[in-house]
Amino acid sequence: MDFPTDANVIVGLDHADDAAVYQITEEIAMIQTVDFFTPIVDDPYWFGQIAAANALSDVYAMGGVPKTAMNLVAFPLKDMGMDVLRQIIQGGLDKMREAEVVLVGGHSVEDKELKYGLSVTGFAHPSRVLTNRNLHEGDQIILTKPLGTGIINTAVKGGLASLKTIRDVTELMAALNRNAAEIMAEFPVHACTDVTGFGLLGHMAEMIVDSGFGMVLRSDRIPIISEALEYAGMGLVPAGAYKNREFRECMVTFEPGVDRLLQDVLFDPQTSGGLLICAEGKKARDLVDHLSDGGVESARIIGEVVSGAAEKIVVK
Repeated sequence: MDFPTDANVIVGLDHADDAAVYQITEEIAMIQTVDFFTPIVDDPYWFGQIAAANALSDVYAMGGVPKTAMNLVAFPLKDMGMDVLRQIIQGGLDKMREAEVVLVGGHSVEDKELKYGLSVTGFAHPSRVLTNRNLHEGDQIILTKPLGTGIINTAVKGGLASLKTIRDVTELMAALNRNAAEIMAEFPVHACTDVTGFGLLGHMAEMIVDSGFGMVLRSDRIPIISEALEYAGMGLVPAGAYKNREFRECMVTFEPGVDRLLQDVLFDPQTSGGLLICAEGKKARDLVDHLSDGGVESARIIGEVVSGAAEKIVVK
């Protein structure tokens, strides 16, 4: 297809990136994204919070500040009461208020399947826009949230997760990436994305395609929700994890000793996951320390960008 073009588009369809970026002036670039999905928790209020946090995350991953949002709703009027919709919208509004984002409109349709999300607009200086490219040799790879939400949610659907586990993973998915984004803005970060449906390894693979670089991942350093490995061992691995593996396993080498259950977690599709940050090696430890001090307690250096292994991820 022949798509329209514009010289002011900094990030567009030629990038498999988190959001689009359009330069308005020499000082201002506009970031645009949209995301919505079906419920992944039973509580409508928390579903609204998680869906909003997930959509806002794309702007944070691009180094921007979200400012306005529009609701996107598909709702089964014949099957659900309006009180359910009100709770979903309230959850989204409360998360937008936390992010200091203004709701300016939206659109709704009647649908057999409930869906909710946001279209979000944010801003950044054109020279400070981050993409999932621009890797440098020696960059340290930082992850800001633990993995395993897809597996945990599968256990929830199967009625096997404890109330504490459900509460913890719900709060994790609803947590904004705002603090992490604001802190990383003060450090030499070369590339960033957020970890969502493609899983950790899928998003790492996107970063190294056509980059000339590879990545080495230290499996013992990766933050993981404690129950995720247990549930993976019970076979509670979502179908998306197997699809992610099938799509990207040609780019991944697992060294002997990397447990198969851990591999499943690394391919596990995440909802509203953390930021995956590639920062200058000498400053990465300071960045992690500042993230921890700023409340992003799960932040860890999990690997390194390397040369000599182009478009390959080695998991040790």
